[in-house]
Amino acid sequence: MLNVSELTTRNLGPLSFTAEKGTCVAITGPSGSGKTLILRSIADLDQSSGDISLDNKNRFDCTGPQWRSMVRYLAPEAGFWNERIRDHFPDNFDLSGPLEQLGLPPEASHWEISRLSSGERQRVALIRGLMDNPCLILADEPTSALDHDSTILVEKLLADQIASGSIVILVSHDRDLTDRLATRQLQISQNQLIEVHT
Repeated sequence: MLNVSELTTRNLGPLSFTAEKGTCVAITGPSGSGKTLILRSIADLDQSSGDISLDNKNRFDCTGPQWRSMVRYLAPEAGFWNERIRDHFPDNFDLSGPLEQLGLPPEASHWEISRLSSGERQRVALIRGLMDNPCLILADEPTSALDHDSTILVEKLLADQIASGSIVILVSHDRDLTDRLATRQLQISQNQLIEVHT
């Protein structure tokens, strides 16, 4: 279980909510309201106060690498530091299946990053972020650069992660996506989180 208690960031909070294993919680709100800030704070990437625990492990009792081995923040625009797709994965990781699952040919593993479209980069970053099945997935606009068909493929991948027991905290302006994936929806209103009943 994820337990967020009295989370306070700049201009936002204190916020409290929980999420059970195998569920998806969507956080909605207008642009600039702080949705990304919440995700980055849970990932311990931005400064914040309050208690955050995952499976009874508190973030303050973990080193940064230990916490981020369990908690994965998927940014809308991921960074790449090597020339080829293959170079961003362990040698023993079989890329062919995940690439095909997200609509890319197996030979794409040898493509250079520079040839990828924004949507292809987003899908490759998703594979990289989920390859070790993190307990908590913080998905920040995971389909923002994708067409309809690719969005459906990413949605299925996230649904599979949820079915396998991962927690997904989803930020997306795609209302259809949040309606289909989310077990609960929380909306930022006046710097607080309120439950939205759909």
